[in-house]
Amino acid sequence: MAKSDPVRIVVLARQNSARVQTACNELETFLRERPAVELLDVIRDTDDGATAPQADVCIVIGGDGAILRACREYDQQQIPILGVNRGRLGFLADLSPDEFRNQIEAIERREFHVVHHLMLDCEHQRAGGESQRFLVLNEVAVHAGASLSMVDIELEIDGERVTTYSGDGLIISTPVGSTAHNLSAGGPILRQDLQAVVITPVCPHTLTNRPLVDHANCSYVMRLPDAPEGVTLVVDGQIKLPLQSGETIHVKRAEVTFQLARIPGHSYYATLHRKLGWGGQPRYQY
Repeated sequence: MAKSDPVRIVVLARQNSARVQTACNELETFLRERPAVELLDVIRDTDDGATAPQADVCIVIGGDGAILRACREYDQQQIPILGVNRGRLGFLADLSPDEFRNQIEAIERREFHVVHHLMLDCEHQRAGGESQRFLVLNEVAVHAGASLSMVDIELEIDGERVTTYSGDGLIISTPVGSTAHNLSAGGPILRQDLQAVVITPVCPHTLTNRPLVDHANCSYVMRLPDAPEGVTLVVDGQIKLPLQSGETIHVKRAEVTFQLARIPGHSYYATLHRKLGWGGQPRYQY
């Protein structure tokens, strides 16, 4: 496709909040007035069953949660995603609607940079033999949750038994997800383009259990020899499934990558500085 051809855009705004839908209406009107844009579809309804089409770039309006849902929607056919933030924190959706409009000419010239990020494949094997797979952008977590008791989680890496974590749970996170649940559980922030995962225990009962950073090419297995009722598998904070004793969770690198479209002038460290308040030491006046 020549750079002179109109840039093909699809807009996803599947959240029903007024903030998201108002921004969607305004951006749709704006994009339809741009001769260098071919607006393929605008998908709003969370329950309409419409499948997002292939395009040069997908504009996701909302927060990081909306981008997580968009990744699962595209599944094995990932395309570049550009987030317009109408949510809260927005590590991935870091453009405001005004910034998007100001950058539209760069988008029309396809001057955005596409960064490929690690995704994970998670397979939940039930005690009865059946299994279910999920595509993961942020993290796979096992939580004691409603059991209100400590849970034991056995960890294997590449077939080797590593340890048994006893506590409130265990998180296996991608670099993109390192600023999500992993961060709140005391895990490290990883540069987003690293080919690594971080394994972070949640409230471990043993003080020597600390977050572990390992290579993304390894295979990881979490086993639950004795799971009290209420223990839950949580994928990207959005998919929640009950776990039973004897079930296993297999995690490995996915065959596809998350394609994040970055506009010139926007960087990961600038986002960390802005979102995490890295403004330096406060100045005190006496």
